Amino acid sequence: MSEAGTPRRKRFPLSLDDTRPVTRRLVGSHANLPASTSPTAAKPSPALPQVPAALPAAGHGLDSASFRSRMVDRVRLDGCQDADVLRVMGEVPRHLFVDPALVSQAYEDTSLPIGLGQTISKPSVVARMLALLRARPGGPSLGRVLEIGTGCGYQAALLCGLARNVYSIERLKGLHDKARENLAPIRPANLRLIFGDGRVGHGPNAPYDGIISAAGGLDVPQAWRDQLAPGGRLVAPVQSAPGSAQQVLIVVDRMPDGRWVEQRHETVRFVPLESGTRDHRPA
Repeated sequence: MSEAGTPRRKRFPLSLDDTRPVTRRLVGSHANLPASTSPTAAKPSPALPQVPAALPAAGHGLDSASFRSRMVDRVRLDGCQDADVLRVMGEVPRHLFVDPALVSQAYEDTSLPIGLGQTISKPSVVARMLALLRARPGGPSLGRVLEIGTGCGYQAALLCGLARNVYSIERLKGLHDKARENLAPIRPANLRLIFGDGRVGHGPNAPYDGIISAAGGLDVPQAWRDQLAPGGRLVAPVQSAPGSAQQVLIVVDRMPDGRWVEQRHETVRFVPLESGTRDHRPA
């Protein structure tokens, strides 16, 4: 919600849960797939059009592409070499997804609170996870992707420029609604927001070429493995060892021949992965 004295963002009449096509689109020309649609071959990653000039928070000067460009340069220096990941990070305005009181920090490499005890991850961590996701056995082109933990909607917006269809599930109703509002100005046509328990994934639209989690659990839920397509990859933070407070990034590949391959990468810090849903609203 806007703070006192801060202009409220324009609400569009279309709900992002609506699966009908819209005239203004962020990426591609594909409406959200119904649950009965069968998987098809992945197509090349769609390109995001230029962000409209008249965006909320323009008074802060953050609608300038130069802010995003400098952030991308830092992410590249931090080690990200995936050109498509860098491209979408340069096109999606991160300041639209940050609370007004923290908007001056929107393009710093830092995590920021978004309400209800949740955070928006550091740009360098987001880039790292997206690059890992695209390095899957089936190749970088992604068809269907499932995101666990929509949060403020920023990573979902990035995924829309990398995948044909994105399904993002959030267990906190307040954040689910907040993400819909944050995404309204750019209206991604290939995104479906789901209010539900992320630990059980989203079976109706499985299997997925990629599954990415923004919350860390003790292990990788079996439901996520079951919903991963052959050649698909899962990227998530997990507990590094039983009883440890440390998390690491884990990559789980479902090989085309049926084998499962797991890799553990660097330490990270994410909010806990929890079960169930909550209808509380951000303060």
